[in-house]
Amino acid sequence: MARSDPFDAIGAALRADAVGLFPGQGSITSGAGVAWRDSPHWDLIDRVSDVADVDVAAVLLSAAEPDVTRTDNAQLATFALALVGYAALRESGPAPAFHLGHSLGEFSALSAAGVLSLDDGARLIAARGRAMLRAARERDGSMVALMGGDDGAREATANLADVWTANVNGTGQLVVSGTRAALDDLLERHRELGWRRATPLPVGGAFHSPLMASAQADLDAALAQVTWHESPITVIANVDAATHVGASWSRVLSRQLTEPVQFLDATLALPPSVTTSVEMPPGTVLSGLVKRIRDFELQTAVTDPANARLP
Repeated sequence: MARSDPFDAIGAALRADAVGLFPGQGSITSGAGVAWRDSPHWDLIDRVSDVADVDVAAVLLSAAEPDVTRTDNAQLATFALALVGYAALRESGPAPAFHLGHSLGEFSALSAAGVLSLDDGARLIAARGRAMLRAARERDGSMVALMGGDDGAREATANLADVWTANVNGTGQLVVSGTRAALDDLLERHRELGWRRATPLPVGGAFHSPLMASAQADLDAALAQVTWHESPITVIANVDAATHVGASWSRVLSRQLTEPVQFLDATLALPPSVTTSVEMPPGTVLSGLVKRIRDFELQTAVTDPANARLP
């Protein structure tokens, strides 16, 4: 018998002026779950562990940094912890009427909105993480963050061989994926190309690029098993900064595997009436990104049970 879902949003009280931000796997660090282990919502970690057949609690509480940041573990741990934080937020009062996730955070955003059940979201993330880990081991690649560039710098970078735009995180702020050799060349020549700063990212693969293509079949097979639900919460998609309904999310999430996260456009797609942002655990990375894109009157992050509330 199907288990009840904790995030069915039909009839829920919502804040039309607020957006919930759901981070990607780059936010997870060793011990990220310690502040939450006594939360009454920690049982969601056990439920995700059961569905995914992974000890997510161990990843969040005691695993060493290399195990925590490994692609498959990082995705499950980030997904689960974001939803623990969201459950605490929702218990404290109205929930955000808009959700915006970054990369795997889009899956968290959809589960929190009730568009995906918690169990379906966990199955998708488990399948996605395993497939991406395998693809990364088959094709050695990585990612580099580029800062302080203009349109000319972006065009010059787009013309590089074996380098692809992975995240458009803001004006003059880009993350690219590529082969190790191509990224080494980019790091040496970034000023020549028009970038003020280039920083290698400690990730396990060239995500959101064609080097993830071998993971596509497994992700699509998992997406084909999902049941989609209606929700009063608006979730803005990564690949096209648009809203979607029902099974159209399958195509969007499939595309996201090898296409860029258009976080700049997705943030700008929020209506002007959205003046408050609240970021789910772990971390506060997205709060900084959205603040540089548009003005928010109020910003907060759910970093522990004590501050799980909208301002």
